[in-house]
Amino acid sequence: MPNTASKVRDTANRAYRAAARSAGAARRRAGAAARSADTAIRGIPGHWREAGPQQRQTIRLAAGAAAVGLVVALTTVAATGPWDGGQRTAERVWAAGQGPGGPGEEDRSGLTAPQVLAQAGPLPGTGATTGTKGVGNGEGGAPDGSAGGSRRAAKVPPPTASALADTLEPLLDDQSLGAVQHASVVDAVTGRQLFAQGAGQTATPASTIKLATAVAALTAAGENHRVATRVVGKGDRVTLVGGGDPTLTKGALADLAEETARTLRKRGVREVTLTYDLSRYTGTRQHPIGPNENLALVTPLMLNEGRLDKSDHGPAARTPDPSGQAAQEFADRLSRAGVRTTGPAESGQAPGSARSLAVHKSPTLSALVERMLTNSDNDIAEALARQTALAKGEPASFKGAGRAVRSTLKRLGLPLKGTVFADGSGLDRADRVSPALLTQLLVRAGAPEEPALRPVLTGLPVAGFTGTLDARYGGERGAPGAGLVRAKTGTLTGVNTLAGTVVDADGRMLSFAFMTSGTTDPAAAQNSLDRLASTLANCGCRDSPSAG
Repeated sequence: MPNTASKVRDTANRAYRAAARSAGAARRRAGAAARSADTAIRGIPGHWREAGPQQRQTIRLAAGAAAVGLVVALTTVAATGPWDGGQRTAERVWAAGQGPGGPGEEDRSGLTAPQVLAQAGPLPGTGATTGTKGVGNGEGGAPDGSAGGSRRAAKVPPPTASALADTLEPLLDDQSLGAVQHASVVDAVTGRQLFAQGAGQTATPASTIKLATAVAALTAAGENHRVATRVVGKGDRVTLVGGGDPTLTKGALADLAEETARTLRKRGVREVTLTYDLSRYTGTRQHPIGPNENLALVTPLMLNEGRLDKSDHGPAARTPDPSGQAAQEFADRLSRAGVRTTGPAESGQAPGSARSLAVHKSPTLSALVERMLTNSDNDIAEALARQTALAKGEPASFKGAGRAVRSTLKRLGLPLKGTVFADGSGLDRADRVSPALLTQLLVRAGAPEEPALRPVLTGLPVAGFTGTLDARYGGERGAPGAGLVRAKTGTLTGVNTLAGTVVDADGRMLSFAFMTSGTTDPAAAQNSLDRLASTLANCGCRDSPSAG
């Protein structure tokens, strides 16, 4: 089968891209891709080690596509959108099925990675896998109570440290990666360290710190937590109370205003004095980077992240007064609903005896985490850090959020030596994390006993297809990772980082983190990082049987 691997890759890539254009066309191509992979798998020998290189590559490609859920995911995205019912829902169903109790009953319309690998049969001489609970047993065994599919996946051998070092070390010496290069690669099944170059040393993470923000928020506040924006009233005074939802839309404010107006009209109130309450947050609202198109003032009340255009992610001009902007929009909507305001809204804390008039709740934290990671959304990141602070009883400020994130991760037993959480977004150069922390965050997010952390994995951008990796992984060096690498990017002037997961050529899931400082050519540095991740995707990286 000399061209099987390339044919499978091309088929899958065509299916992925077609999904974004047309849901119907994507479904047809997705079916074709699945049938092609299934046909290839049925023709392989009974055992993984007996399969030839091209046959292993075929299994690896099918496993990678199934594991990330791209065919199903992007088909649904085209029809329903990425946040509420599309890619994230499909992938969350798959991810949850890998936890205790095995796959659920939902129709996932395709093979999962363990199901694909199971077609190759067990490794010669292996029996039932037994492992210790957790992700760090180092033996390749599944944690107690994990699904049968996870136990099968654990039988696929991980790369060897020496072979992985021989492969990665020359690539890390590339001059485009600057003066400092730190790296960590771990087995995502066991958490065992496979490659380390300054893995325990901390450096400026840029936006890869959002992985820590995500894990902390989901752990402290819960995946199903929603941020409430409230309207309360006492007499003819109405207060719009910000809860910390940066994704509040004009439609949501209109609904709040209409519900408020209905209640007021029933009481015979037609004119009110409007105030807005920002007491949920404390401390400075201005990020240390100053006014910037990448982040609005950090306040608990804002409309569409304070954007002055119709965008919903990426850099954009921001209003200098996001809270005032949201309050004015609410006042306008209240007037349309039949209740006038006596004048411009002013900032002021709601009376303790005020009664609830209306409530709007944000998407769940799991959905906000996914959106934050996919688009590297700084406003959501700072909001999630403050939700962590509130859940931990800390002030909802930059410092309070940093303490809350650190204490939450410490309770999870993660490596925190030398870490600094100066903000939740990674825009502050004072932030410090290690590659070891980033890879262990990813391992924890995939652990069977931590299903609430799955959004950290399902929210990662997909190389060549989604989010901040949409326009990357082109060209000869990066293309092998397209569709197989899922990673959080990080970019500041002189800093380039990449941390995520990949299925290697032997079908093993790996977590990786590459951190560089002192880079002078951002594009060249990104290409080199992409090459490192793509190399992992195409590397079995095990010593030859004759070695040693």
